[in-house]
Amino acid sequence: MLDRFDELLAAARDGHGEAFESLYRDLVRPVAAYLRTRGVEDVEGLTNEVFLAVFTGLPRFDGDQSHFRSWVFTIAHRRAVDDWRRRAHSPLAEPVADVEPVARGSAEDDALATLSTEAVVALLGRLTVDQRDVLTLRVVADLTLEQTADVLGKPVGAVKALQRRGLAALRRVISRQGVPR
Repeated sequence: MLDRFDELLAAARDGHGEAFESLYRDLVRPVAAYLRTRGVEDVEGLTNEVFLAVFTGLPRFDGDQSHFRSWVFTIAHRRAVDDWRRRAHSPLAEPVADVEPVARGSAEDDALATLSTEAVVALLGRLTVDQRDVLTLRVVADLTLEQTADVLGKPVGAVKALQRRGLAALRRVISRQGVPR
Protein backbone atom coordinates (compact mmCIF):
# COMPACT_ATOMS: atom_id res chain seq x y z
CA MET A 1 0.00 0.00 0.00
CA LEU A 2 1.16 3.48 -0.78
CA ASP A 3 1.47 6.09 1.96
CA ARG A 4 0.71 9.15 -0.18
CA PHE A 5 -1.82 7.58 -2.55
CA ASP A 6 -4.05 10.64 -2.99
CA GLU A 7 -1.06 12.84 -3.85
CA LEU A 8 0.34 10.26 -6.26
CA LEU A 9 -3.01 9.82 -7.97
CA ALA A 10 -3.45 13.57 -8.42
CA ALA A 11 0.09 13.93 -9.77
CA ALA A 12 -0.38 10.97 -12.14
CA ARG A 13 -3.58 12.56 -13.44
CA ASP A 14 -1.59 15.74 -14.06
CA GLY A 15 0.84 13.77 -16.21
CA HIS A 16 3.74 13.35 -13.79
CA GLY A 17 5.49 10.18 -14.91
CA GLU A 18 7.13 9.53 -11.55
CA ALA A 19 3.75 9.42 -9.85
CA PHE A 20 2.31 6.97 -12.35
CA GLU A 21 5.48 4.90 -12.04
CA SER A 22 4.91 4.66 -8.27
CA LEU A 23 1.33 3.47 -8.84
CA TYR A 24 2.62 1.02 -11.44
CA ARG A 25 5.39 -0.37 -9.19
CA ASP A 26 2.89 -0.93 -6.39
CA LEU A 27 0.67 -3.21 -8.49
CA VAL A 28 2.67 -4.55 -11.43
CA ARG A 29 3.85 -7.77 -9.74
CA PRO A 30 0.43 -8.76 -8.35
CA VAL A 31 -1.23 -7.95 -11.69
CA ALA A 32 1.34 -10.01 -13.60
CA ALA A 33 0.96 -12.88 -11.12
CA TYR A 34 -2.82 -12.77 -11.50
CA LEU A 35 -2.55 -12.81 -15.29
CA ARG A 36 -0.08 -15.69 -15.09
CA THR A 37 -2.51 -17.78 -13.04
CA ARG A 38 -5.17 -17.05 -15.65
CA GLY A 39 -2.96 -18.75 -18.24
CA VAL A 40 -2.06 -15.66 -20.21
CA GLU A 41 0.70 -16.53 -22.69
CA ASP A 42 2.18 -13.03 -22.99
CA VAL A 43 2.04 -11.89 -19.39
CA GLU A 44 4.34 -8.91 -19.91
CA GLY A 45 2.41 -7.71 -22.95
CA LEU A 46 -0.98 -8.02 -21.29
CA THR A 47 0.31 -6.40 -18.10
CA ASN A 48 1.41 -3.46 -20.25
CA GLU A 49 -2.07 -3.34 -21.81
CA VAL A 50 -3.63 -3.26 -18.35
CA PHE A 51 -1.49 -0.34 -17.24
CA LEU A 52 -2.05 1.51 -20.51
CA ALA A 53 -5.79 1.22 -19.82
CA VAL A 54 -5.17 2.41 -16.25
CA PHE A 55 -3.15 5.38 -17.48
CA THR A 56 -5.74 6.41 -20.05
CA GLY A 57 -8.58 5.85 -17.59
CA LEU A 58 -7.11 7.87 -14.70
CA PRO A 59 -9.15 11.00 -15.48
CA ARG A 60 -12.37 8.97 -15.10
CA PHE A 61 -11.33 7.09 -11.95
CA ASP A 62 -12.94 8.23 -8.71
CA GLY A 63 -12.15 6.57 -5.39
CA ASP A 64 -9.60 5.79 -2.74
CA GLN A 65 -6.64 3.41 -2.82
CA SER A 66 -8.80 0.39 -2.12
CA HIS A 67 -11.11 1.27 -5.01
CA PHE A 68 -8.10 1.91 -7.23
CA ARG A 69 -6.74 -1.56 -6.52
CA SER A 70 -10.14 -3.10 -7.34
CA TRP A 71 -10.40 -1.04 -10.51
CA VAL A 72 -6.94 -2.14 -11.72
CA PHE A 73 -7.75 -5.81 -11.10
CA THR A 74 -11.11 -5.42 -12.84
CA ILE A 75 -9.21 -4.22 -15.90
CA ALA A 76 -6.72 -7.10 -15.55
CA HIS A 77 -9.55 -9.62 -15.21
CA ARG A 78 -11.33 -8.31 -18.30
CA ARG A 79 -8.10 -8.35 -20.31
CA ALA A 80 -7.43 -11.95 -19.21
CA VAL A 81 -10.94 -13.02 -20.22
CA ASP A 82 -10.49 -11.31 -23.60
CA ASP A 83 -7.12 -13.04 -24.03
CA TRP A 84 -8.65 -16.42 -23.19
CA ARG A 85 -11.47 -15.85 -25.66
CA ARG A 86 -8.97 -14.86 -28.36
CA ARG A 87 -6.98 -18.02 -27.85
CA ALA A 88 -10.09 -20.19 -27.39
CA HIS A 89 -8.35 -22.93 -25.44
CA SER A 90 -7.55 -23.87 -21.84
CA PRO A 91 -6.92 -20.87 -19.56
CA LEU A 92 -3.99 -22.55 -17.82
CA ALA A 93 -0.69 -22.04 -19.64
CA GLU A 94 2.74 -23.50 -19.10
CA PRO A 95 4.19 -22.53 -15.73
CA VAL A 96 6.55 -19.59 -15.70
CA ALA A 97 9.36 -19.74 -13.17
CA ASP A 98 9.75 -16.06 -12.29
CA VAL A 99 6.85 -15.71 -9.85
CA GLU A 100 8.13 -14.95 -6.38
CA PRO A 101 5.45 -15.79 -3.83
CA VAL A 102 5.27 -13.42 -0.88
CA ALA A 103 4.61 -14.67 2.64
CA ARG A 104 1.73 -12.75 4.22
CA GLY A 105 1.82 -14.26 7.69
CA SER A 106 -0.98 -16.82 7.70
CA ALA A 107 -0.26 -20.54 7.70
CA GLU A 108 -1.92 -21.00 4.30
CA ASP A 109 0.03 -18.12 2.76
CA ASP A 110 3.31 -19.30 4.26
CA ALA A 111 2.70 -22.82 2.87
CA LEU A 112 1.97 -21.42 -0.57
CA ALA A 113 5.12 -19.29 -0.39
CA THR A 114 7.24 -22.43 -0.06
CA LEU A 115 5.83 -24.06 -3.16
CA SER A 116 7.50 -23.80 -6.51
CA THR A 117 5.68 -21.86 -9.22
CA GLU A 118 5.07 -25.05 -11.16
CA ALA A 119 3.49 -26.70 -8.14
CA VAL A 120 1.27 -23.68 -7.49
CA VAL A 121 0.12 -23.57 -11.10
CA ALA A 122 -0.53 -27.32 -11.00
CA LEU A 123 -2.52 -26.99 -7.78
CA LEU A 124 -4.53 -24.06 -9.12
CA GLY A 125 -5.18 -26.07 -12.27
CA ARG A 126 -7.21 -28.52 -10.19
CA LEU A 127 -9.70 -25.80 -9.29
CA THR A 128 -12.55 -24.43 -11.34
CA VAL A 129 -11.78 -21.17 -13.14
CA ASP A 130 -14.02 -19.28 -10.69
CA GLN A 131 -12.32 -20.83 -7.64
CA ARG A 132 -8.89 -20.06 -9.10
CA ASP A 133 -9.91 -16.46 -9.82
CA VAL A 134 -11.27 -15.93 -6.32
CA LEU A 135 -8.23 -17.41 -4.57
CA THR A 136 -5.78 -15.55 -6.79
CA LEU A 137 -7.54 -12.22 -6.31
CA ARG A 138 -7.80 -12.78 -2.56
CA VAL A 139 -4.21 -14.01 -1.98
CA VAL A 140 -2.06 -12.57 -4.78
CA ALA A 141 -3.96 -9.33 -5.37
CA ASP A 142 -4.82 -9.02 -1.66
CA LEU A 143 -8.37 -7.90 -2.44
CA THR A 144 -11.22 -8.02 0.07
CA LEU A 145 -14.26 -10.22 -0.46
CA GLU A 146 -16.23 -7.18 -1.63
CA GLN A 147 -13.50 -6.09 -4.06
CA THR A 148 -13.18 -9.61 -5.42
CA ALA A 149 -16.95 -9.74 -5.91
CA ASP A 150 -16.81 -6.44 -7.82
CA VAL A 151 -13.96 -7.59 -10.06
CA LEU A 152 -15.70 -10.86 -10.92
CA GLY A 153 -19.22 -9.45 -11.05
CA LYS A 154 -20.47 -11.95 -8.46
CA PRO A 155 -22.33 -11.58 -5.16
CA VAL A 156 -20.16 -11.57 -2.02
CA GLY A 157 -21.85 -14.78 -0.86
CA ALA A 158 -20.83 -16.53 -4.07
CA VAL A 159 -17.24 -15.35 -3.64
CA LYS A 160 -17.21 -16.68 -0.06
CA ALA A 161 -18.54 -20.03 -1.24
CA LEU A 162 -16.03 -20.23 -4.10
CA GLN A 163 -13.18 -19.39 -1.71
CA ARG A 164 -14.33 -21.98 0.81
CA ARG A 165 -14.73 -24.70 -1.85
CA GLY A 166 -11.44 -23.78 -3.51
CA LEU A 167 -9.51 -23.95 -0.25
CA ALA A 168 -11.21 -27.23 0.64
CA ALA A 169 -10.24 -28.67 -2.76
CA LEU A 170 -6.63 -27.55 -2.27
CA ARG A 171 -6.54 -29.06 1.22
CA ARG A 172 -7.78 -32.40 -0.16
CA VAL A 173 -5.16 -32.42 -2.92
CA ILE A 174 -2.35 -31.42 -0.57
CA SER A 175 -3.37 -33.96 2.07
CA ARG A 176 -3.43 -36.75 -0.55
CA GLN A 177 -0.20 -35.76 -2.28
CA GLY A 178 1.71 -33.88 0.36
CA VAL A 179 3.07 -30.43 -0.27
CA PRO A 180 5.40 -30.43 -3.30
CA ARG A 181 8.50 -28.28 -3.09
